[in-house]
Amino acid sequence: MTPGDMSALYRSLPNIDEILGADGIADVIATGELPRDLVLRCAREELEALRSAIAQGKRSEPVVLDEVTASVRAAVAAAQQPSLRRVINATGIVIHTNLGRSVLPESALEEVIATSQGYTNLEYDIAAGERGHRGDHVESLICEITGAEAALAVNNNAAAVLLTLAALAAGKKTIVSRGQLVEIGGSFRIPDIMAASGTVMVEVGTTNKTHLSDYAHAVGDRTGLLFKAHTSNYQLVGFTEEVSLVDLVALGAERGVPVVEDLGSGVLLDLSAYGLPAEPTVQESLAVGADVVTFSGDKLLGGPQAGIICGKRSVLARLRSHPLARALRLDKMTLAALEATLRLYRDPATAVNLIPTLRALTMPMERCRQQAEQLAAALREAADSSGLGPALNLEVCGEMSLAGGGSLPGAEIPTAVVALATEKVSTAALEQRLRALPVPVVARVHEERLLFDVRTLSDDDIELLVPELATLFAELAG
Repeated sequence: MTPGDMSALYRSLPNIDEILGADGIADVIATGELPRDLVLRCAREELEALRSAIAQGKRSEPVVLDEVTASVRAAVAAAQQPSLRRVINATGIVIHTNLGRSVLPESALEEVIATSQGYTNLEYDIAAGERGHRGDHVESLICEITGAEAALAVNNNAAAVLLTLAALAAGKKTIVSRGQLVEIGGSFRIPDIMAASGTVMVEVGTTNKTHLSDYAHAVGDRTGLLFKAHTSNYQLVGFTEEVSLVDLVALGAERGVPVVEDLGSGVLLDLSAYGLPAEPTVQESLAVGADVVTFSGDKLLGGPQAGIICGKRSVLARLRSHPLARALRLDKMTLAALEATLRLYRDPATAVNLIPTLRALTMPMERCRQQAEQLAAALREAADSSGLGPALNLEVCGEMSLAGGGSLPGAEIPTAVVALATEKVSTAALEQRLRALPVPVVARVHEERLLFDVRTLSDDDIELLVPELATLFAELAG
């Protein structure tokens, strides 16, 4: 490209005033439909991108005003989209960390809205007419359900562990098995949390085997805690041995050292009754005498992100008075959602039916198959109506779902999926187009087919999914 050609391309660029005054831009700015400052920023960015393309020899055609205004309007529309958006989870991973973990129960959503529309008694004791404590809204419920003497809720389980270690063992030693130095996504690693809390970590045993005598030999005058981390996100199998919580509590009582168990996922119901692997419940850990038990609110509990600390009243009092307790406290919306979710646990059958996470995990295979057949029929009808039918390969298959979120490690849950592929476009391209839909769809790819796992698709999801795919089918057929 000659210098003269480049100069001609630069001269073809419209100026800012031309863009702001163009049809489809000026009128919507005048009506307030589009913020002028946002349009101005997007116009400048578009012009800068075009100049860069010309300078790098990537642009050989003159720039047309309509082209620029279309790009600016698209950029403005994209900028006005919320960054945090609803997506449809068709992966079959129920507690999908990247997709927000647990979906809240309907009653929790109602409470969040109710407490967000006006003032609340967040830290006000209505009966006494004086200042109250925000933790009171969930403490009695947690104690009622778990049998704990006292409870405290903070931002997440990492915060719960950090506060517990800092309040009970800062400047002292915390004894933990080498086989329990877990890492749970996002760089939550037990050694790092211990270092940040100010306690000195003392590792005992080996990766695969730790004995009670290992703990006993390590206890000394500066021991602040005996710490047990439940390996909720992986399994250690083969030639292994770990110390039971019962034995650890007995040792702690003998030596006068508190025992803390981090349960991670936070199971409040016996899920083995529904064909899922047995996991230690919070109630069981407290019943055998653990001084403190910590767990997540948004994993198997099925509520909002929270870290729940429960245990003995005298020990929890030390946590409440620690400066970190205020820094890690919950906001009113999370407290409202957590309280509403916990209330459902007063009746286990109600909890399983109304908490989406539990409902998805315990859905019978027959129900999965029925829902998959219904979804497949709706998609076949949409494909036939669009003219894509002959080019669409669609069938219902048996597959496996996962709990996800660092819960129920190794457990594969039988499910039914709708498998889809088309000769019109590659599976990778189709998966990308699904993520570009108005309500993005996240599915999984297996053997050059897209799988839609009904275990993680609610009725509302399917109502959104079918019309979106019908539109996509029509585009592909065209």
